[in-house]
Amino acid sequence: MAHAIEETTIRSGGAALAAWLLRPTGADAEHRTSCVVMAHGFSATRRDGLLAFAEPFADAGHGVLAFDYRGFGDSGGEPRQVVDVAGQQDDYRAAIEHARRLEWVDPERIALWGSSLSGGHVVDVAAGDDRLAAAIAQAPFADGLAQLRAAAPWIALRGTLDALLDIGLAALGGAPRMIAAVGPPGSYAVLTAPEAEPGFRAIVGADSRWRNAVAARVLLRLVAWRPVRAAGRVSCPLFVCVCERDATTPPGGAIRMAELAPRGELARYPIGHFDIYEGEPLRRAVADQIAFLARVLPRGG
Repeated sequence: MAHAIEETTIRSGGAALAAWLLRPTGADAEHRTSCVVMAHGFSATRRDGLLAFAEPFADAGHGVLAFDYRGFGDSGGEPRQVVDVAGQQDDYRAAIEHARRLEWVDPERIALWGSSLSGGHVVDVAAGDDRLAAAIAQAPFADGLAQLRAAAPWIALRGTLDALLDIGLAALGGAPRMIAAVGPPGSYAVLTAPEAEPGFRAIVGADSRWRNAVAARVLLRLVAWRPVRAAGRVSCPLFVCVCERDATTPPGGAIRMAELAPRGELARYPIGHFDIYEGEPLRRAVADQIAFLARVLPRGG
């Protein structure tokens, strides 16, 4: 099935969120379709490989709304590059409401999709919205405590000091204190697993708006965030895709998400965290996700 793609804008928290809207051919007010609302993972933007997932969903007959968080990519919002868990989840909620108001979308057949950090967002948001019809969490961030245990002690200590300084600067109206989002092993960055830097290089394209910088306060916020605890409250079908060799988001918490969710399903892939964004692993994951959506989001009229 062919589809059209257009730019649209979503209002959230006083910011204009930039989004792509993919509309399957034939979807209209008389033939409404499902819609997948999606955003990228930690510090990434919609231009960083997100269409590789969105377009197959649209070709399978689902509308897609893919957006950038406030302060990232093409979206508005200040200050820039601040990973705010609560704010990004509010952006998801704003996108969901935007999709529900589209005349060609069935508001009762909205699905969420998230990968890595946004996989955690999907679980939290779905736990608070019983109207959602489905959710997909791919290589999700599940447990901040597990992330902390995997970090080098010196990075945890230096990161804590920078995070406290950043929070203090924000309270005084100062500019964020930035740290690198990704770097090689042994460097000072949020993500330093051997797979991280080459993984980002592979998904960041020539037209990307990605910046290798985030406000340091994110380090304290992520440690306290444990979306795995919300999985038991997700009433819709939840499809969790786990990368078994994931060195960026430890897979144990993601597996537990699928076990705790009342309607959880688990798919395992013998790959690393970033492998799922390209090549045969991407094609397999997309096929599995489309099959899941076909089971839980049957086409309406």
